[in-house]
Amino acid sequence: MSPDPARQPAPAERARRLREELRRYDHAYYVLDAPLIPDADYDALFRELQDLEQRWPELRSADSPTQRVGGSALPEFASVRHEVPMLSIRTETDTTAQGALAFDRRLRNRLGLDDDAPPLAYEAELKFDGLAISLHYEHGVLVLGATRGDGQTGEDVTQNVRTIRNLPLRLQGEAPAWLEVRGEVLMKRADFLRYNERQRARGLPTLVNPRNGAAGSIRQLDPRVAAQRPLSFYAYGWGEIRGWPAQPDTQHGMLEAFARMGLPVAEQRAHGSGPELLVRFHERILGERDSLPFDIDGVVYKVDSLALQRELGFRNREPVWAVAHKYPAQERSTRLLAIEVQVGRTGKLTPVARLEPVFVGGVTVTNATLHNEDEARRKDVRVGDTVIVRRAGDVIPEIVGVVAERRPPGAPAFDLQAQLQGRCPVCGSQIEREPGEVDWRCSGGLYCGAQRKQALLHYASRLAMDIEGLGEKLVDQLVDTGLVRSLPDIYALREPQLAALPRMADKSAANLVRAIQGSLHTTLARFVYALGIRHVGEATAKDLARHFGTLQALLDADEPRLQQVSDVGPVVARSIHTFFAQPHNREVVQQLLAAGVRWQETAAPAASAPLAGLGFVLTGTLPTLGREQARERIEAAGGKVSGSVSRKTSYVVAGAEPGSKLDKARELGIAILDEDALLRLLQDGARPD
Repeated sequence: MSPDPARQPAPAERARRLREELRRYDHAYYVLDAPLIPDADYDALFRELQDLEQRWPELRSADSPTQRVGGSALPEFASVRHEVPMLSIRTETDTTAQGALAFDRRLRNRLGLDDDAPPLAYEAELKFDGLAISLHYEHGVLVLGATRGDGQTGEDVTQNVRTIRNLPLRLQGEAPAWLEVRGEVLMKRADFLRYNERQRARGLPTLVNPRNGAAGSIRQLDPRVAAQRPLSFYAYGWGEIRGWPAQPDTQHGMLEAFARMGLPVAEQRAHGSGPELLVRFHERILGERDSLPFDIDGVVYKVDSLALQRELGFRNREPVWAVAHKYPAQERSTRLLAIEVQVGRTGKLTPVARLEPVFVGGVTVTNATLHNEDEARRKDVRVGDTVIVRRAGDVIPEIVGVVAERRPPGAPAFDLQAQLQGRCPVCGSQIEREPGEVDWRCSGGLYCGAQRKQALLHYASRLAMDIEGLGEKLVDQLVDTGLVRSLPDIYALREPQLAALPRMADKSAANLVRAIQGSLHTTLARFVYALGIRHVGEATAKDLARHFGTLQALLDADEPRLQQVSDVGPVVARSIHTFFAQPHNREVVQQLLAAGVRWQETAAPAASAPLAGLGFVLTGTLPTLGREQARERIEAAGGKVSGSVSRKTSYVVAGAEPGSKLDKARELGIAILDEDALLRLLQDGARPD
């Protein structure tokens, strides 16, 4: 039933209600981080307000949420003179607790307070790493936004600050007749990362860091560009105020009043008496710094009483009653001396920047990761560049940008393959990068010294050669002491050598030697899996063993023949062929065979096996066969075991307490076997009726 037009509010009243609703939803979403309605519902209300304002332009107001999208581009910014100068505050560069104590001591001396006088009251706040902004509200409506500029004169950036979603265009409650709010425009880390990801996906330029992103967005002549940037605002001060009879008389009271008006104010604040409060705040925020949603470069201490602020006044154009207490810088510039390539435990090649030593984030940094070749090219990092290095807490130092104007002439772009001439820098094996992947890898897994520990751990794992007792700590000892330089060396280990290792008892040494010797008797599938060929997991190794029957047949297979194996596509086939094409990988395989590794080979093609081409699913507990035992017998007879029931499943083998797989089999009409029927099938291959 359609609404009665007579009962619908007039356009002006409806527009007013919509503006109030949308302002409330914006505040909940962007300031309180507590959305009240789904995005689709919000969008519907927003579009309704847009339609009303388009049909009746006189309803459009400066505080309407529709005015955030930005107007036409400006030829230049107009100048704005600050009635109350936007001055900077003194910086305390001593990053220890002494910085807070020195500030308190200076103030007490200036006020002539002796040691017995009561402690001073302070407000402690964050020192944001963004762009200072002045906002002018007339009777609660935003009418002007200006940059700090030189402190006396800034730039009119009203159109751009209107695009900041957590910034109210109209203040809540009873607002002063005139209020100039000062604060910081910044870009939260998560928003910065998401923005750069979208830009990269579109092939567009990215931002160097959140601070540059915020500053560049506010100074965009085209506000439509600024509207696309995810900016946030936090209030921390004020300038000219008129017509506010109930103005608070403390710093923390002012910020609380701002919050009640709907202005974003950081919750990381503290107020109280004495310098110990400042010391505790400095230490607490240092511990929380890396988990904050935005960047800071320190904290700020202010005398809490506004009357005392006025009494203390200014000196050298800086407020005596406030100080910024810095933390170690998280970003510094330095020179890139070289780009080297490291080989990881899994063969991944990572370019690493060697830097002229620079003190950043509390430590001296000489290296920074470039992650991969694509990332190095995206940032256009070149040897000889002056680069910006960032280190936050325990995060690995990273190059976040390049000072392009200081690049030496003729510096070539980074090309990993050309620099390495297509060979691993550790073992000389061929390097490769599969289509769609960003990482180059060394193909010499068994042979490469950088991958030795990982290759040994994989070889000894339960689903591979199953060498119990050969764990990570022992592998580290064996490789680090030089007892094992390649996989075949483990079969030459003897009890006295092992017993001489730290924390290795005689009994443990004997057990390990016994487990190593026991691994000599295995299966072709386990051996192939143990070689650690990229993309060859346990199931693929079994498929390869069933299909080729012998190791030699697998070694001789080209890529087209490899692709004839079930579930082996072009990528996997290429990986297998590249692995066995490396002479040193074949040499390691031959050395393992010479050490005594063996299995029962069969030249019979997979098609002649009794269960060839049949798919099985096991569910429940069988009377005599364990799950792994049943799997091995089925696979030895040419069958394939999977973990889920589908239309490709030939039989479901069910024991006690079978679960939902049995129901699925019945639903699809798949034949169900008990253990006896399975054993008969394994014995003669006769299909049950």
